[in-house]
Amino acid sequence: MLSRLLSHDLPRSRALAILLALAAIGLLLAPFVFPGAKALGVAAKIAVFILLVASYDLLLGYTGIVSFAHTMFFGLGAYGIAIASTRLGASWGAIAVGFGAALVLSLALALLIGLFSLRVKAIFFAMITLAVAAAFQTLASQLSDLTGGEDGLSFKVPQVLTPGFHLTRTLDGRLLTYYAIVLVVAISFLALLRCVNSPFGRVLQAIRENDFRAEAIGYRTVVYRTWSSVLAAGFATLAGALLALWLRYNGPDTSLAFEIMLDILLIVVIGGMGTMYGAVLGSALFLIAQNYLQELLQVAAGAASGMPAVALLLSPDRWLLWLGVLFVVCVYFFPSGIVGRLRLQAFRRG
Repeated sequence: MLSRLLSHDLPRSRALAILLALAAIGLLLAPFVFPGAKALGVAAKIAVFILLVASYDLLLGYTGIVSFAHTMFFGLGAYGIAIASTRLGASWGAIAVGFGAALVLSLALALLIGLFSLRVKAIFFAMITLAVAAAFQTLASQLSDLTGGEDGLSFKVPQVLTPGFHLTRTLDGRLLTYYAIVLVVAISFLALLRCVNSPFGRVLQAIRENDFRAEAIGYRTVVYRTWSSVLAAGFATLAGALLALWLRYNGPDTSLAFEIMLDILLIVVIGGMGTMYGAVLGSALFLIAQNYLQELLQVAAGAASGMPAVALLLSPDRWLLWLGVLFVVCVYFFPSGIVGRLRLQAFRRG
């Protein structure tokens, strides 16, 4: 049953299976095991990034497409919800209209970019997508009447999704929103797993390995690459909509910043390209480090107060430096990502 649910793409490593199980249990029990608004916010963002990174892995890891426009589709989903909720009010209809409009626009843009740009190779396509993403970010910042400009848009959601709604004493609207996000992410992740393990996914991997050979045996690589881009854009739009519903706010820095694109790339590399499961472990590891490393360094600096040089090195102000060190260590010891390394070790033992 589990094998069919995972599209017969099992972890193939006991250590990997344990880590994935811990990540899933952690997300399910986070509101109760890790109390506090910050912990719940980090857990919700991990869930959203799992979907966002998995959708990008479909492009980069399985199809071999390097795109810098993924945050554009992420932002479209978030802005769709924000704009519709601002204009139409806090209703399910507004959410449906906003997400539907954002999804249609995302798919159309992905199709257009795919048809006109995927015929060019490697770095040229990457630069085209970077230019498109930068133009869209500028447009979102300047259309202040529609998008709120640099200040963004704050909006209300249906009553059932607000903290003031209480289904039981412990289950309020905020928790309902969180578990709704986790459920949607889980279903979408399983759908992506099914996609990459289908005949369509096998063709994508063949194109990644050798597009000339795939073309020679009869597959129209441009068509498959375009469909891969369209699917990835759709799931990225869904991730953006989920983030907007959680934050009840969206702005250029929230969903369109180039730093988010860099985070996605880092997570894919850390987790392991072309694995899907790497999105789960990479997102959890990266976002926990990003949100709690500064606090850990503060504790460590306090403990080393008797050694001024060490305390200075462990200063919380240097958390970005240590985050970079952690990334370099991960790449050095896990060149194929955490998932790739664990699977390789299991293969050698077995």
